[in-house]
Amino acid sequence: SIMVPPCGHMMGIWCRTDESRGIFKAPANETPRGVLGLSYETNMREQEMPNPKGINCIRNFASYNRGYKVWGARTLVEPDNVQWRYISVRRLISYIEKSIELGTQWVVFEPNDQDLWARVNRTVTGFLTRLWRDGALFGASPTDAFYVKCDGEINTHETMMLGRLYVEVGVCPVRPAEFVVFRISQWAPNQ
Repeated sequence: SIMVPPCGHMMGIWCRTDESRGIFKAPANETPRGVLGLSYETNMREQEMPNPKGINCIRNFASYNRGYKVWGARTLVEPDNVQWRYISVRRLISYIEKSIELGTQWVVFEPNDQDLWARVNRTVTGFLTRLWRDGALFGASPTDAFYVKCDGEINTHETMMLGRLYVEVGVCPVRPAEFVVFRISQWAPNQ
């Protein structure tokens, strides 16, 4: 047998988890395929030190008839940066940002007015509602899970004169009332 780094196995787990459960499911408690052994077997006590630092161990649970499992889903951000602590949250937010950016490119050819703001609100709300129904966003209702704002408050006369349209989105990927807020803007290439 040959010892290899686990990164290829991890990418396989990420892809498999994305396909079977969704991008919002943490790639943890999953079995890396083809693993015959580990160069070092970490126990629970030993894992308590690297885990808060974002080091996710692969553990051997053979004594529980569970085999090898990825035991953690943290990122390497600073420990006090709880917003981006988990891989699944970071990836979900990246997915949402890029999806909204790509899904609203059509706005650059439209008049920047209240009708457009309403259309953008409906488009983004529809997308986020689907994610909520899939279990990607937490909350008893869509209004608990996310908000979308595209109005005259954030699309001021000045931003409109610059040819920009802003939509503010807040989502709750971890627990209710804890929103990750970001803005997406669109503008014509020559402005």
